[in-house]
Amino acid sequence: MTKKSIPPSISATAFDCPHCGAYTTQYWLDVFGEYRNKNQTPRIPNDEIKKRFIAAPDISSEDMKIWLKWYDNMGTGLVFLEKNERGTYVYDGVNNLYLSKCYNCNKIAVWVHDNLLFPNEKLGIHPNPDLSENIIHDFEEARAILGLSPRGAVALLRLCVQNLCIHLGEKGKNIDDDIASLVSKGLNPVVQKSLDIVRVIGNEAVHPGVLDIKDDRDTASQLLVLINSIADQMISHPKQVEELYKKLPAEKRKAIEKRNDKAKS
Repeated sequence: MTKKSIPPSISATAFDCPHCGAYTTQYWLDVFGEYRNKNQTPRIPNDEIKKRFIAAPDISSEDMKIWLKWYDNMGTGLVFLEKNERGTYVYDGVNNLYLSKCYNCNKIAVWVHDNLLFPNEKLGIHPNPDLSENIIHDFEEARAILGLSPRGAVALLRLCVQNLCIHLGEKGKNIDDDIASLVSKGLNPVVQKSLDIVRVIGNEAVHPGVLDIKDDRDTASQLLVLINSIADQMISHPKQVEELYKKLPAEKRKAIEKRNDKAKS
């Protein structure tokens, strides 16, 4: 079933990690600044610097190990903490800039005032875990860009519906035809309406001038809810019923199947 979302917040000590997605404790860190030497810019090492460092004859194996670890961490592009036991400078406090560290994955998130700056915050609810892997991938991408491009998010959600129709046994070439086929097979009217909402809005979102949802995050967020609702009714609920049915005694299942066969004849 759909997981409840606890979005990141500057006023909380536990929320969904913007890196790993786990709901867990978050540790808050203050940030301090140290003046660099005059004309010294930030250090971002490259492969050439690494080669020169490794070739240097007067570096101990322990220092080499420490430096290579720092180099690898820098290469990830992620914010990380480095313990400085030999610092001699007085540090100035940096206000309105904060770091939060996840208890689960140990990765750092960067905040300015009360806004999550890095990583890009995924908005909306988490995808239903019973969705197929490719649909979850598009669903998560839609969440990642929802704040910056609601149109793009909605277009991705239309793709989710297209792939969901394929998952339900349809061709996936034309969503309208797929929905009509599902209706002919007895599709729940509520599910049909949900599919059509995402189909129509998603289609218009990629045709500028037809439907303007450029600044409408709420519409995109509601479509995320609808996708999960469709998955709940078409995948999760039948899956749960089937799992319970299989737990019935074998003789009871045979009696039910015999009754059904008699009803068909």
